[in-house]
Amino acid sequence: MTSAAPAVGVFALQGDVREHLQTLTALGADAFAVRRPAELDRCDGLVLPGGESTTMAKLARTFELLDPLRKRVAEGMPAFGTCAGMILLADRIVDGAVGQETIGGLDVTVRRNAFGRQVDSFEADLPFRGLADTVHAVFIRAPWVEHAGPDVEVLAEAEGHPVAVRQGHLLATSFHPEVDGDGRVHRLFLEMLQR
Repeated sequence: MTSAAPAVGVFALQGDVREHLQTLTALGADAFAVRRPAELDRCDGLVLPGGESTTMAKLARTFELLDPLRKRVAEGMPAFGTCAGMILLADRIVDGAVGQETIGGLDVTVRRNAFGRQVDSFEADLPFRGLADTVHAVFIRAPWVEHAGPDVEVLAEAEGHPVAVRQGHLLATSFHPEVDGDGRVHRLFLEMLQR
């Protein structure tokens, strides 16, 4: 990267944190864990990892991060959600837990655990808009996008459903791009930070 390394936080109260930190660091970002509002204040952008979306939202509320997260995303801070992170960024959820909260900002309706239970996890090579080669996608109890608003760009699909989307400063995937060592989706996010 030609300018100063972007400060990219990874929501670290629950979920798949380490692999995101490693991928972002390898790409030249100043990557760090975010557990408190003061750490969120440092962020040029934020990654919301896979994990358990209801637990992540509850912990964000407990650690007084949920409202600051909503505020920063609403103000335009770039955010990248993977799997549970996609659910957290969604404006609407199908099959969510009763009273499940999100950060919101992404004009999509997501179906939680859409591809099935843990035993239904799978991998697929997907064409990804803007990338020359397919992306190896790992789906673990993954959501899919049921409905995308008019300003949402679909970047990849699996089984006829959007599984990677972008809207302005927000990027989300149903799958886990951090687990296979291919940093291209993370690089796409870092490029969004530079714009």
